[in-house]
Amino acid sequence: MASMETTNRRNGFVQSVDRAITVMEFLSRRGWSGVTEVSRELDIHKSTAYRLLTTLRDRGLVEQDAATEKYRLGFGLVALASSVTADLDVARCSRPVADRLADRTLETVTVAVLEGDDGVIIYQSNSGSSALSVSWEGQHTPLHATAAGKVFLRFMPEDQRRRLLRRQLQRYTENTLTKPTTLQEELRASSDTGYWHTVEELEDGLNAVAAPIRCADGAVVAAVSVSGPAFRLPEESFEEVGGLTVEAAAEISRCLGRRA
Repeated sequence: MASMETTNRRNGFVQSVDRAITVMEFLSRRGWSGVTEVSRELDIHKSTAYRLLTTLRDRGLVEQDAATEKYRLGFGLVALASSVTADLDVARCSRPVADRLADRTLETVTVAVLEGDDGVIIYQSNSGSSALSVSWEGQHTPLHATAAGKVFLRFMPEDQRRRLLRRQLQRYTENTLTKPTTLQEELRASSDTGYWHTVEELEDGLNAVAAPIRCADGAVVAAVSVSGPAFRLPEESFEEVGGLTVEAAAEISRCLGRRA
């Protein structure tokens, strides 16, 4: 009996979410609408439509006109959409720059953003000689073992970085930095060059360099990386490739409104 009650409650919650989304879709098409119009559209009782609308209003997802008592979509949706919009802007600005960087370095170039506690690759450009034959787009990557991840660790709030480094850091290769103090030292040292690197830390035989992409207010919103096999992207090449990566990151940042 208890299991059936739990299932019924869960189904009820899902139905409420579905109805709430349908309400917002309806308001996006119709604009200002009253309780009667919404109830008719969803084929539900007016009291149910009223509860849905008031809940959405209280969360800022719809707004109500005090005079007409009608509803339309609210500005709370803008806040929810802003993170997605920012990622879309980064992807749009990054594509041509990443493609040129891949052509110049003859390696794989990726653009990643920070999502929760992981880096997520939103764009990848492979040169003709790239060692990577698979797409990493949409893949989550660890922060401590990737060049882009080190960028995010360096520029995230101190309390967030401290929380992440208190965890047990997974070892992927013999070179993976799993000691927080060692990783912190490298994060600070690389600030002088403007790029961060990994030497076979995520995969054996794979090196990478990355530089931060900034938005108009200077905040780091993404990172652009060049990855390649260690024999073709040795540590001696980091200064040259790192410089090109920093230039590419600056160009993408300017597209996002960042002034030099």
